[in-house]
Amino acid sequence: MYVVKSPLSDADRKTVSEALQGALVDLLDLSLVAKQVHWNIVGPRFRSIHLQLDEVVATARIHSDTVAERSSALGVPPDGRAATVAASSGIGSTPAGWIKDTDAVGTLVDALGRVITRMRERVAATAEPDPVSQDIFITITADLEKHHWMFQAENA
Repeated sequence: MYVVKSPLSDADRKTVSEALQGALVDLLDLSLVAKQVHWNIVGPRFRSIHLQLDEVVATARIHSDTVAERSSALGVPPDGRAATVAASSGIGSTPAGWIKDTDAVGTLVDALGRVITRMRERVAATAEPDPVSQDIFITITADLEKHHWMFQAENA
């Protein structure tokens, strides 16, 4: 059932909706990973990294809302349920318990790197079928790459 009529063809809507759903899952999981690390980080750089992690959470949450609303605008209901995120995120597992500041930075470098790789694939996949969604993915990728750079610099 389509409540909202999409301006895209069925084939294009399928390609774009898969890209949007994947991005939604990755962004939701990224916000959860960053919060998990935020709560459990220990070490001499605790405060600065603790605050930096909240910036990643804010970025991921803002962009996840944009992605979900774009999906809805195209007539495809977004799925941000916990089970969906757990089953299809590309990030991988996050360490349990206390996490040393250097390990926390490494965890974020890895998580951001994985999400960025998948976002760049979405940029390519949506170029032809929907430049509007592609523009969203480009913006998200730029923001995530900035965070990625900053976390890489933390452990340089």
